[in-house]
Amino acid sequence: MPWACRRAVVLLVLAAVGCPAAWAAPGKPLLPAATEEAGRAEDTLAIGFAGPLSGASMAVGRSMQNGAQLAVDEANRRGLRIGGKSYRLKLISQDDRADPGTAEYVARYLVGQRVIGVVGHWTSGTSLVAAPVYHAAGVIQVTPSAMSRKLTSLSYPRIFRTIPNNESIGRLAADYAIGKLDVRTIVTIDDRTPFGQGLAEQFARQAQAQGARVLGRYSVSDKTSDFNAPLMQARKQAPDLIFFGGLDWQAGILARSIRRLKLDTRLMASAGTVGLPFLMRAGADANGTLVLEPGPPQDKMPGWKSFRQRYSQSFDSDIDLYAVFAYEAAQAIIQGLRQAGSADPDAIARAMHRMRFDGISGPVAFNQEGDLMNPSFTMYEVKDQRWVPVERFSGLPR
Repeated sequence: MPWACRRAVVLLVLAAVGCPAAWAAPGKPLLPAATEEAGRAEDTLAIGFAGPLSGASMAVGRSMQNGAQLAVDEANRRGLRIGGKSYRLKLISQDDRADPGTAEYVARYLVGQRVIGVVGHWTSGTSLVAAPVYHAAGVIQVTPSAMSRKLTSLSYPRIFRTIPNNESIGRLAADYAIGKLDVRTIVTIDDRTPFGQGLAEQFARQAQAQGARVLGRYSVSDKTSDFNAPLMQARKQAPDLIFFGGLDWQAGILARSIRRLKLDTRLMASAGTVGLPFLMRAGADANGTLVLEPGPPQDKMPGWKSFRQRYSQSFDSDIDLYAVFAYEAAQAIIQGLRQAGSADPDAIARAMHRMRFDGISGPVAFNQEGDLMNPSFTMYEVKDQRWVPVERFSGLPR
């Protein structure tokens, strides 16, 4: 179907669900929509979830959705009173397919449903496209996974993230490669997205500052499975390490391609790679791959044991690492509701900028831009086709 036709169809669908009404007063915070689920229309407040519920990143998307749903279910069991009145929370989930074009329509749909806040999106590209839509409608956005520094540098007052940004990830990953692995020569490959390219650039800058040489910087499409061109160049350059900025499914293909072309080099991949999808795609070629991820190892998280038990009782699926950060993102919105004593997103956001609570992964608090304060990190390595934590970091690199 031609693009213009697809766009027309989507707009007709959005009109049917009420998006035009949501945009009648741009910039004005929306009050919660009336629903009939709780028996009385005014009793329900809606929180949105946006992420990949289909496609290559489906597993992590569904795990994040489950994390957000668990936070909502627990809040409902505990009870929520605002201004002397009881409310029930409802999670409205949408599949953005990890695609920026789809993410914009998803954001407009959720605005039309009058959500007070959204947990999402998975990638930086989708989050950056959706952010202006939420901002214009006065909706809170808390991403559990998008790391691009560009997102919080927008300086939108209702935008937050429950993980570090890619500047801190890139700098610490480079420090580890140079200081711990004695890497002296590097090639970077990125997927041209705000996340992947931004992370690779930050890694390269920090590596050079630490005395390493960047022999080549290459970019590929975020849809490709063909890494032959950059890897043929890398084989001539013989780097100590290849750093990849992109998603887990491509990293798995890259790991296999490196071994197939017999490159004698280590692979360090982006945050978001730790999990089963990479291991399944890379197979035995995954061994030796390094990834720096946000947060402590799961078994070292203060609330992990209880979270795992509650999650397993509610959902018959594996727990991805980012389910924890989605749970904390939903918790941040709910805590903001309680502390603000209001369903007004602006009041909730102001409370969120002041709050500090003990999350599953550790303390959660936000700086003025909405970035996570005092983050922690873990370096993982694949050994015998299993992810093994090899070093922990606290705070930001100097």
